[in-house]
Amino acid sequence: MIFEQIATGGCQSYLVGCSDTLSAALIDPEISQIDRYKGLASRNGLHIRYVIDTHTHADHFSAAKQLAQTLNAPAVMHAASPAPFASLRLEDDDLLLVGKLRIRALHTPGHTRDSICLLVEDRVFTGDTLLIGGTGRTDLPTGDPDQLYDSLFGKLLGLDPALLVFPAHEYKGRSHSTIGAEIADNPRLQKRERCDFTRMMSELNLAAPTHLTEALRTNMTGGKSVSQLLSEASAEVPFLAMSELERRLSGRPNDLLILDVREEAAFRAGHIPGARHLPRGQLELRVNDEIPDPTLRIVTYCEFGKISTLAAATLRQLGFVRTVALDGGMKTWRDQGYPVEV
Repeated sequence: MIFEQIATGGCQSYLVGCSDTLSAALIDPEISQIDRYKGLASRNGLHIRYVIDTHTHADHFSAAKQLAQTLNAPAVMHAASPAPFASLRLEDDDLLLVGKLRIRALHTPGHTRDSICLLVEDRVFTGDTLLIGGTGRTDLPTGDPDQLYDSLFGKLLGLDPALLVFPAHEYKGRSHSTIGAEIADNPRLQKRERCDFTRMMSELNLAAPTHLTEALRTNMTGGKSVSQLLSEASAEVPFLAMSELERRLSGRPNDLLILDVREEAAFRAGHIPGARHLPRGQLELRVNDEIPDPTLRIVTYCEFGKISTLAAATLRQLGFVRTVALDGGMKTWRDQGYPVEV
């Protein structure tokens, strides 16, 4: 087996490949690591045949949809997944053939209704069902402590104690555990009676994940996150350094338009000298009247450099192909002592 473990903060992804055929599966990919996954597959000579999410993630953004499209591979989830982009849906004990490897899906609801664990040779990828020294929480949408109890004590913990455990999250730098070690040492698994276990899970009172609403929205529907929109816009737009813009201010070229896309109050409080004001929310409606010449060199800016990137991408799509975004925002412009006009 060819095996790579990829950490993104506490999130864990796994690339599992057949050393004979070079077929592979990618498990629980995170959207910021897309290029890294491709690079690892290329370095190992692997062809990714399946992109698998072990459940609907609520704390990070899955790359399953985007990678499935890019790699022309099925996005794999359990049959109960709400994600419309999951083109291959597994039931309990279904097998995926990855070259000579066999990946067996175990339906383990509890953390979410669509949770699965993946059994591959000497290891099991447990998603958020079983963590090292913990378990997945059950207080998020479709979570159920009774179902988690059954998935753990009725299924997962009955596997070979020597099986290596690779979870979807690990925050203390540990790479893996074993089923036997978790049975012996995992504090939550010491509550072996159903009533004790479910009471414990119900009383954990954990804080909600930082990106809960956005992560659920994107992972359940296949929609895009704000960071993904910004990343895509950044890939389509050139940028102009602040020092270069300041140099050009002195020349006042006739074909340079500095466009402030913030709201009116922010513009009035201080803006780059000579800037014209056109709020991002009114851009498409007013652009034909405000900027009749599509050949102008346009530099967009906002407070922090994000909205202006989206605005620049929109302008380029509308035909203003000489548009660039300022590298940074008005806050940085002020902080670095560049001139401000009120």
